[in-house]
Amino acid sequence: MRKILQLYSSLLMMLTILFLLPACEKEDNETLISRNGQNESHQEGDNCMQCHTSGGKGEGWFIAAGTVYTSNLQATLPNGEILFFTGPNGSGTLVKIIEVDQLGNFFTTEDIDFSAGLYTAAKGSETTIYMDTPITSGQCNSCHGQSTEKINTH
Repeated sequence: MRKILQLYSSLLMMLTILFLLPACEKEDNETLISRNGQNESHQEGDNCMQCHTSGGKGEGWFIAAGTVYTSNLQATLPNGEILFFTGPNGSGTLVKIIEVDQLGNFFTTEDIDFSAGLYTAAKGSETTIYMDTPITSGQCNSCHGQSTEKINTH
């Protein structure tokens, strides 16, 4: 009887380990949204979605993310906003507002429909700068700071 209990105990332990192993991967999408004043983000200027995606190393699967800089491009700009519109220059419907954190980063795991293209704006404490062309992806730092100018305002 003792051998049977040891066998069941070993089997139960192995099954527990098998069920817990997948939990070590970053497959859970948690809700993460940047807020003014927060300072827990990192990697300013990098393409956030390299890690913050299904199967990636980062927590949460970002739908839109990037970094905002001051107009001279020398420092990040904290506590602004990124605005998403259906029309150019702030026209059409305001679809989403994402606050920029204390480190200049913005991100959200909330759903945004980019299928029809959205026009964005970076709003600082003094000005709002509008992007001329619509975007169909929220991977802002995959272009800005790489092949196009960094997102900036003041």
